[in-house]
Amino acid sequence: MPVLRTVENVVMYSLLLVVAFGISGDEAKDHTAIQRVLDDQAVAWNKGDLPGFMKGFLKSEELTFFSGNKKTKGWQATLDRYRKTYQAADKEMGKLSFNEMSIELLGTDHALVRGRYHLRLKKENPTGIFTLILRKTPAGWRIVHDHTSA
Repeated sequence: MPVLRTVENVVMYSLLLVVAFGISGDEAKDHTAIQRVLDDQAVAWNKGDLPGFMKGFLKSEELTFFSGNKKTKGWQATLDRYRKTYQAADKEMGKLSFNEMSIELLGTDHALVRGRYHLRLKKENPTGIFTLILRKTPAGWRIVHDHTSA
C-alpha cells in the first residue's frame, strides 16, 4: 500500500537520523517533516495534482523559482509556469522521484535541501539537481526558494 509505505519510510528515516547522526528529537522531527514535504510533492505530482504539488511551496510573492535560465517570482507565477510546462495540451507531467537528498537545518526555522530529481516522460527522462530553501511556518515547512538545474 503506497500510503503505508510512505509512513514506514518516514519512521525509518527518523530512526536513521537519530541513530546515525545523533540528531536531537526536535531536529529529527524537522528532518522528517521536511522529507514529508518532498514525499507529498512527488505523490501529488504523480497523480497529476499540480495544486497538491504546489502545497509544498510558500503561497507568497516571496517565493522564487530558478530553472532553465529563467527566474520566476511568486507562488501564482510559479504555478502558471508549471501549468504551461507540464499541463498544456501537448505536455505531460510524467512520474517524479527524488533521491540523493541531504537536509541541513539552518537554525530553527530554515533548512537547505539538496538533491536530484528524475522525471519519467513518454519521450524523455529528464534528470537534474536541485537546491531548496525551506522556512518553518505556522502551516509547516514550505519551500521559499527552488533552484533546479537539468
